Amino acid sequence: MTMNTLSRSRTLSPAGIVPWLLNLATRMLARSLNMPEPLVHHTGVFVFAHVQAVENRVGQTLSPSRLRRQLRNWRRRSAR
Repeated sequence: MTMNTLSRSRTLSPAGIVPWLLNLATRMLARSLNMPEPLVHHTGVFVFAHVQAVENRVGQTLSPSRLRRQLRNWRRRSAR
């Protein structure tokens, strides 16, 4: 008899646990909200995309060069 090579690949590693935990969290959230799992997953992706867009806009608004320009213009206007 030969030993099955699959038994060695079933060790606990962070790379293998993370997808399993995400799947478990999605299932638990879907069950608690009484929603289908795909809907919970796609809603999460949709929310992430909107949050990312807002962060990008805020990042552009608060960039150091833009703030420096606005401060310079504000000083010029107040000196008049």
